Amino acid sequence: MSMNLDEIVDIFEILGDWDQRYQYLVELGEKLPPMPDSLKTDDNKVKGCMSQVWVSAYRDEQDPHRIHFYGDCDTSIIKGVLALLIQLLDGRSAEEIQALDVDEFFRRLKLDEHLSPNRHFGIYALVELMKEKAASLAD
Repeated sequence: MSMNLDEIVDIFEILGDWDQRYQYLVELGEKLPPMPDSLKTDDNKVKGCMSQVWVSAYRDEQDPHRIHFYGDCDTSIIKGVLALLIQLLDGRSAEEIQALDVDEFFRRLKLDEHLSPNRHFGIYALVELMKEKAASLAD
């Protein structure tokens, strides 16, 4: 289910405090469709993240301009952020994916206030890999 940033911000505002938001992220991560083990390769692994994180992109069979993602992570909170990013970017074009402003994402969801600088850096690396995967499919 694809969502835009405004919809995600609305959910976060309804949830109120960080504990509820954290729980929501954990639940989102638990609902992430399983990533095939065959895709958990070095090429799909996010470099610079303390957690083990993988992301893979593939074209939509009906509309090759649309890109979908698989992802997995061994840390519940980062897996939740990954699930959120997949909701935000799944089914979009490579151009739309490139246009994601990670700083705006962090600021509007207030993630920068609650995630350590190391996690922050890892999420930047994750988004960069998602953008790279999308760009390689667009070529």
